[in-house]
Amino acid sequence: MESKHDFTERLIHKYELYVAPFTFLLGFILDTFTLRRIDLWLDHFILLGYLLVSGAGILLFNAYEAGRLRFKHLDTAIPFVPVAIQFGFGGLFSAFVIFYVKSAAFAKSWIFLLALVLLLVGNERFRKHYQRLIFQVSIYFTVLFSYAIFALPLIVKKIGDWVFLLSGLASLVLAGLFIVLLQKVAPRQTRERKHLLLAYIGGIYLLFNFLYFANIIPPIPLALKESGVYHLVTPKNGMYEVVYEKPPWYLFLNSTSSTFHWRQGEFVYSYSAIFVPASINTLIFHRWYYYDEAQKAWTDRGAIQFPITGGRDEGYRGYSYKTDIKPGKWRVDITNSRGQILGRQTFTVVEAAEPPLLERATR
Repeated sequence: MESKHDFTERLIHKYELYVAPFTFLLGFILDTFTLRRIDLWLDHFILLGYLLVSGAGILLFNAYEAGRLRFKHLDTAIPFVPVAIQFGFGGLFSAFVIFYVKSAAFAKSWIFLLALVLLLVGNERFRKHYQRLIFQVSIYFTVLFSYAIFALPLIVKKIGDWVFLLSGLASLVLAGLFIVLLQKVAPRQTRERKHLLLAYIGGIYLLFNFLYFANIIPPIPLALKESGVYHLVTPKNGMYEVVYEKPPWYLFLNSTSSTFHWRQGEFVYSYSAIFVPASINTLIFHRWYYYDEAQKAWTDRGAIQFPITGGRDEGYRGYSYKTDIKPGKWRVDITNSRGQILGRQTFTVVEAAEPPLLERATR
């Protein structure tokens, strides 16, 4: 006769192909609308809830597998525990995709962002793997480290290399405490896999450090809200009045045209609005480059820095301009002090005999 455990397992397996895509889409939509700002504590309570669900699920499942838990209805419920672990990890990965994408320039951070997306999508096919201790703990350490990277700056109200290193140390300590708890609930399984667990955690830790110091991890918690190339930027009554060329209709995501019609003596302005969590102050750089056709390479044309202060929903605004302009391809990288790219504006300067059609707006 089929046991309740086997029946539940068979039922989950039968319908997971239909339920998984729906829950994946629903979870991502919910995170998109509920997670608003990286410095809002309500958002962090949601993420901590996901961490608690997945962590508790790992402990419960391994305690059951070790024979430490034997209750009347637990045989029926235990197949749902990997589903709960999957739900917690799915919520975390969708939140990370949302927050990290907002903070990233795809040109430099695509490897890290692609890994997050693959983990998010793959999470819906990982339920069987969530029954394996090594896989469970490895993914749990990955989400702990990913969360600590942007949570710790909000606590210490600073960003920088030492804050990242402190995030890694905090993640290692929490992972160590988690393994101690696993030893309590599943001593034999944990003891047999202890060295492998430490090797996997150490490898993930080293990988995160490589990605960070190679400037591949996005500069979270900073996030570029808006940027563009303008003919004029003028501070006015606490706002900025901008003059610009509209992009073609099919480039509706762009603020300004990628072709800049320039006349002799005219300046070119780069404007950006960058979100910074409240109580954090830092420096932002506009790094200008010109593409040298003879050398077939981008040449450095100088960097302008300015301080920004956190707390404004629409982002802290700033601008720079160049006077020594000549026709050709130009680029402005918007970076932090470490050179991590928040955004990139690439445009072509074309000398024009007549003034182009310009628009005015207030930022």
